[in-house]
Amino acid sequence: MEEKLYSIHHRRLRLGKRIRELVNPFRISHRNFIYPLFVDESLTARREIEHMNGICSETRETVFEAISSTLASGINKFLLFPIPAKKRKDHFDFSFAADLVAELKQSFGDGIWLATDICLCSYTDHGHCGILNEKGDQVLNHESVKVLGEYAYLLAKAGADCVAPSDMMDGRVGHIRQQLNAFALEQVTIMSYSAKFSSQWYGPFRDACHSAPDQSLGIKDRKSYQLSPLSSRDAVQCALRDEAEGADILMVKPAALYTDVIWSVKQKTNLPIAAYHVSGEYASVELMAAQGVVDRAKAHLEVWAALQRSGADIIISYAAPFAKSWIENYDF
Repeated sequence: MEEKLYSIHHRRLRLGKRIRELVNPFRISHRNFIYPLFVDESLTARREIEHMNGICSETRETVFEAISSTLASGINKFLLFPIPAKKRKDHFDFSFAADLVAELKQSFGDGIWLATDICLCSYTDHGHCGILNEKGDQVLNHESVKVLGEYAYLLAKAGADCVAPSDMMDGRVGHIRQQLNAFALEQVTIMSYSAKFSSQWYGPFRDACHSAPDQSLGIKDRKSYQLSPLSSRDAVQCALRDEAEGADILMVKPAALYTDVIWSVKQKTNLPIAAYHVSGEYASVELMAAQGVVDRAKAHLEVWAALQRSGADIIISYAAPFAKSWIENYDF
């Protein structure tokens, strides 16, 4: 009986590490990573964030050491979250954030690319991302956008390379772009949190920024301004709106559970897509690794590969300082 011949042998391209390196389309580089930084004005010593293995809120002094050590790992792009000591209802003081940006850029210059988060959640005494009405049951869009524009201008003037509005107010990208252009700051990039979902995966982040919404108020969550996890169509529409208003980079947040959204946005725009692997997503990998359920490096790499496959050009990750060594030693 004649032996049946198989003309298609996919396994030939999987049989060794070197051939897998050659043919597998894992082309992401550590140069595509952004590392989040929390700097808390009220701290006198570095504080580890609960459930965030190895991630700390820095002081105004220790952040310089944190950046220097991260630079040594090959990562030179940062997303800064300044956390003021005093929270208010309105009339916010942005001087801590502006002074910090100026000091960091004076110290590190073009050696770093510094994006700054633009939101009010760490400034408000109620934890919401904008200004509330008198009854405390509604976020005022127009009033919030005006303050966000002022904040973005101050940080851009201080030397930020990029401002990243994360508040999800309507029209804030257009207003910020107008503000920057009006003051000859058109070179500053806007990385918009265009598709930011009302998610369960932000818990450790809220611990770091002290930004959980006040449950005594009429508005107890962020569902009225952040996106529903059920609505990918809304996410695409918001991303296209932000592009039209002048955003340079569009972000999807969270990332690992929203690869379909990354893909959908990617099909509609030529702008770079940033995927934010958020605190809860990072913590879930770290907790499983601590229990021996997964290999830490391989699990993060698998997530990053998924984000790349879905269309992400940029990855914001708390594991970014390990990206270079993990990618270089990845067994394809």
